[in-house]
Amino acid sequence: MRPLVATVDLAAIRHNYALAKRCAPGRRAFAVVKADAYGHGAASVVAALRAEADGFAVCSVEEARVVREQAPKARVLLLEGCFDLEDCRAAMELGLDISVQGAEQAQRLLDCATTRPLNVWLKLDSGMHRLGFDTAELRSWAERLRAAPQVAELNLMSHFACADEHMHQLTERQLESYQGLQDLVFDQRSFANSAAVLTLAPAHMDWLRPGIMLYGASPFAERSAAELGLQPAMTLKAEVIAMHEVPVGESVGYGATWVAQRPSRIGTVSCGYADGYPRHASSGTSVMVRGQRVPLAGRVSMDMLAIDLTDIPDAAIGDAVELWGAQMPVDELAHACGTIGYELLTKVTQRVPRRYIG
Repeated sequence: MRPLVATVDLAAIRHNYALAKRCAPGRRAFAVVKADAYGHGAASVVAALRAEADGFAVCSVEEARVVREQAPKARVLLLEGCFDLEDCRAAMELGLDISVQGAEQAQRLLDCATTRPLNVWLKLDSGMHRLGFDTAELRSWAERLRAAPQVAELNLMSHFACADEHMHQLTERQLESYQGLQDLVFDQRSFANSAAVLTLAPAHMDWLRPGIMLYGASPFAERSAAELGLQPAMTLKAEVIAMHEVPVGESVGYGATWVAQRPSRIGTVSCGYADGYPRHASSGTSVMVRGQRVPLAGRVSMDMLAIDLTDIPDAAIGDAVELWGAQMPVDELAHACGTIGYELLTKVTQRVPRRYIG
């Protein structure tokens, strides 16, 4: 078997969910498991959390079915709502909570024959301008849906654009937008994503929606996961599969972008961009070998990458290479590549086997 594996620590995910709950005592929390649980494997993550999670949140009906197989009785929130009448019927069949984020979705729900009333989450566009009703529209639809036979609970939700930036003015305006609806009666309310769970108590309300924090990555550019008390859930680990002595002046990899400035020992590693490692990681980006940081040498290719092992004279073929995990935080790699940990985790491809511990 090709020596590359993503090891997922389910105990770390449980720890991170419990941390989210401790941030807001008495509140409930949807564990966000969309995008195959951010690349960690939704079926296994849901199975690990079903005894303690209050509910789960997903993007699509197809993702909801995966959750339902593992957690038949859990609340499951469809974050983007129903895209057609077939989705509405499936939501009733599966007993989902659904977001309603626009007039078309609201009317579609009213047009759907009722087999089971649904918990409906009206989405307020409080300032992100991506999904949701403005305040006037939301008031109108709340009145109409409150009496509809398709609706069990009528709830309110929104999403922060800048909760990851301390004291951002837009966050304050978004909270003020919610305050303007205080005269409306909703059964439940949910605003807090991971960043708000960790730092914005006024947004905690009835239900939290922790996402990236469950997987041990930080939602903040300036605060590490370790500082926040989060435990990394995924370790992506490969091996050195070849070694080469490269003389001064010789190059390594496509484009010959890395040239040896000293006699160098170059290791070839069994991971590339087809596995989800970022192609735009530049020479000098760190990985871990034998507890030491070593730099990438040259461009990442489809199935392999090269590292400079000159400063670890005992390094050998078969040595483990941690691409990210407990020793090499995924957020650090993401920052070096000009992206975010969310993207790296969700881009680990299906050809990389997942191994579960904890």
